[in-house]
Amino acid sequence: MIRRAARIAAACLAGTLLAGGPGAAELAPDASLRPVARGQVVRGMVLPAEIFVQRDIAHEVALQALSAARDPGRAETLGVTRRLPDPDTAPRVALRPHLRPATVVQQGRRVAALRQQGAVCGDLALQGVAIGRVPSDTSGCGVDQAVRLQSVSGVALSTHAVMDCGTAQALKSWVEGGLRPAVKRYGGGVRELRVVAHYACRPRNNRKGARISEHGKGRAVDIAAIELNDGKELVVLDDWSNGREGRILKAAHASACGPFGTVLGPEANALHRDHFHFDTARYRSGSYCR
Repeated sequence: MIRRAARIAAACLAGTLLAGGPGAAELAPDASLRPVARGQVVRGMVLPAEIFVQRDIAHEVALQALSAARDPGRAETLGVTRRLPDPDTAPRVALRPHLRPATVVQQGRRVAALRQQGAVCGDLALQGVAIGRVPSDTSGCGVDQAVRLQSVSGVALSTHAVMDCGTAQALKSWVEGGLRPAVKRYGGGVRELRVVAHYACRPRNNRKGARISEHGKGRAVDIAAIELNDGKELVVLDDWSNGREGRILKAAHASACGPFGTVLGPEANALHRDHFHFDTARYRSGSYCR
């Protein structure tokens, strides 16, 4: 490929290729010099990263040859004087960034494949296991298409929580758009959520005779603490009114109002003094947040 590019350069200097004179067809390349996209399938085979190095060298040689064939002096274009680079000061190699080594590309593909194997709800940010229908003998309980969620956007769950995909997506929206902005870089960021309740067929607040809780429908999750990367925990029961930690917890709690239909915390009632309750129930009047 490099030799063919050199022949094209020689033809350009002689004026034959630019003028379309004899020999142009013979000197034309067998294939376009346009770069092939990384990972493109050519004749049923995915090209490895190494093959693009030779391609880029040939492409640069051809471009430099065509530029040298033009007037080496000044070229007037719409009143702007353009000069070709000085050969003595111009860089000897292209300034294009080097391609990633083949080992890096292959490692990235392996990681992506592993993540995709654990994805649920069609979302790579939601890692877990799809468990399908969760039946129940109690009227109002059960989940049609449940998942056992292990992590959300890289944040682990202390207990692998069972819920439906709508609740999993709401949890993702809160982690990315509410929790992380509230914590920011404090303690190195968020590492884990301490989950104290998820799917359970029971009445609201465990009161006999009450309506079935959203927990019994796979639409709720309770969180008692946020663990940070430095090992520190923001505990709802202990830190709600505790300076900076309390401000972070209150901001995180408030940001859940929207992604979730019901948001309860220490100021809702005594039953929620030690955890956040989030569920995806929807009301005509909007989200209920206390």
